[in-house]
Formats: sequence, C-alpha cells, structure tokens
Amino acid sequence: MDGQRTGDGGGRKFQRVASELRSRMTDGRYPLRSFLPSERDLAEELGVSRDTVQRALRELADEGWIESRQGSGSRVVKTQRIQSATPKASRSPRGATLGPLISEAFERDEVTLDVYTLTSESLDAHIRLQVERIRAGTIRPQRIALRVLLPSESLALPYPRNKDDRSDDRPQKRLRAIGRRHTESLRTMLRELATENLVQSVDLGIRHVPLVPMCKLYLLNGVEALHGMYEVIDRPMELDNGEVITALDVLGLGATLTHHVKDGDPTSPGSVFVGSMQTWFESVWSRLAEQRGGPGG
Repeated sequence: MDGQRTGDGGGRKFQRVASELRSRMTDGRYPLRSFLPSERDLAEELGVSRDTVQRALRELADEGWIESRQGSGSRVVKTQRIQSATPKASRSPRGATLGPLISEAFERDEVTLDVYTLTSESLDAHIRLQVERIRAGTIRPQRIALRVLLPSESLALPYPRNKDDRSDDRPQKRLRAIGRRHTESLRTMLRELATENLVQSVDLGIRHVPLVPMCKLYLLNGVEALHGMYEVIDRPMELDNGEVITALDVLGLGATLTHHVKDGDPTSPGSVFVGSMQTWFESVWSRLAEQRGGPGG
C-alpha cells in the first residue's frame, strides 16, 4: 500500500501529503482551531490511501501542528502569530500572518530571503506554497536568493531533549533528521524551478553555525524583518520506534513573531531593527557559518 515504506515512493507520498497540509495551515486555508477534512475525504482528494493520510497526520501531530482525537478528527492547534511593530498607517494590510508576508515578498521580480532558525520545517512549507504559485503563473519572480542558517549538527543543543534522561540522544537525532528532510525538500523544489526555466536565477545557500538558536529570524527583501523568541516548553514526543517521551522542546510554530519594516527614515525603530538584524546575519554568514557538516550542507 502507498502508506508503507516501500521502495517506489511510499515515503514520498506521505511527505507530499504532510507538506500539502502544512501549506494549507500556513496560508490560512485551515485556520487555528479549525478541523481538517476527514481522512476519507483527504485520501480521495489527494489520491492516496487512508494509511498514507494517517501517517501524515501522525507526523503533523508530533510536530505540533494538529491535535487528533478518536471520534473528533484533527484540529489545528498552532499557527504563526504576527505582532507588528510598525504603525498601522504604513503596514501592509495583508501582513497579519507569516504566510501572506512571505507571499507578498515573492511578488517582486527579485526575491531575497535570509532565515535563521532551529529547523527549516516551517520555511519548507512557506516556500512550497510560493513554488505552487510560480508554477500556476500567479507570480513570476525573475530571481530568488534564499540563505538559511541552521545550528551545526556537532553542537550539543539544550533542546529538544528527554526531560527524564539527559543522556538520551534520540530527540537530537530526530531534530537533525527533520532538518535534513526539509532542507533537501527546499533544494529539490528550487532546483526544479531553475531546471524548468520557471525562474531565471535561483540561488540557495544553507550554512550551519555553532550557535544555539534562541529565536527565529526572517529578513524579507532587505526591508522587512520577522523576529520571535523560542519559548521552552514540555511536550510529548513520539520517537521513531513509537515510544512517547516527555521532551523539553521549543515552541516554534506557535511562537509570536514581531514585524518590523524599514522605511525612509534611517533613524526610525523599524529601520534600525531591520538594518541591525541584516548586519548580524551577514556577519554570522560570512564569519561563523560553514557549508559542510549539516542538513543539506
């Protein structure tokens, strides 16, 4: 069956379904506290078996996107909240969530996006959405330049970890596997855009830095910044063998991001914040980060 780990792409079908559902939650099609369609309806719509849908839903529940209960279905429990630090008069009316802000950034001829994050999981979902828009002809960027900073794989991170056993390295291995999977997805999607001549120039850089991420940072086209601190939480985590542990992890998907815009006044708070974050990113990218030894490195 296509939900099993078969050689011809069972895993790929499962990942495709999971990515599609992440995209729908990211762009607001399935908003916070809404219920996803039934497993039967999703399987029919996406052309896969219910086993594949169930596997994708288990993955999304483990990642914190949804909460599934027997007899009640699957409900969206986390989205990315945005708090704008820019006066409403100069703020984009579509800038209420992360998805529309990234969508707006991709409507330019030249797109630059610099990201510092613990994993590239949510970034993968956002970029997938933009790739679909490009393929549909809705947007036509001529150049895309994406740079991603991730923590070095050799770095001992304080999270995620087994709350009851600090020596348990399985949560860290799981984190690295998530990073590899989503960075490879990014590489594949953007490479295909270039190969099929849908975008004239595509440049993807993924580097790894010996820093523990305390926040996530998105820098959009050099004029906008989205910044949010990771909150440390307890949460159940299902490992590859099916065992569920209590993990110390960080709230990424549900964390609040602040939105800052660079304007015509170089001394305004928005301009200063965006400029300082861009300078910080450039310094880490050029002086601390390495291209080898990590997901997609």
